[in-house]
Amino acid sequence: MANVIFGNHMSVIVPRVEREDVRAFYCGVLGAELVKGDEQKDVIRMGDDFFVVLYGDVPESKEFLRTARSVWLEIKSGDVEAMTRKILDSGLARRLDMPDPHLYFQAPGGQCMRLVGIDEDLSFYEGAAEGPNIGKVKEALSRIY
Repeated sequence: MANVIFGNHMSVIVPRVEREDVRAFYCGVLGAELVKGDEQKDVIRMGDDFFVVLYGDVPESKEFLRTARSVWLEIKSGDVEAMTRKILDSGLARRLDMPDPHLYFQAPGGQCMRLVGIDEDLSFYEGAAEGPNIGKVKEALSRIY
């Protein structure tokens, strides 16, 4: 039987007008490295992972436009409190109200993320503990959409 794992490369298409905010957020706020960039594409390195941002003629994502089928990315920090302040103080990300103790936010370009600690016990999200309250999650999502 073939097995698969998630790779360390992600890509997304965002409106061209958001390029400077995307660079400011990922490189300036999160401390990632812009490996290569031009008018059409940025290659951003975060640790061992690569985030490819393609810029195109797509609708702006200033409003929260995610659906229940969207992928939510998880980012990790060694200092969650400081990174939370940095993310929120940047004015580039939109905080999302979710029934979970972590910071959920929408980054420039529309990507939705959750911030967790590098050494945090996340077994709750792996099915090792009682799962999330689905009713509260649905209620929170209905307020967003």
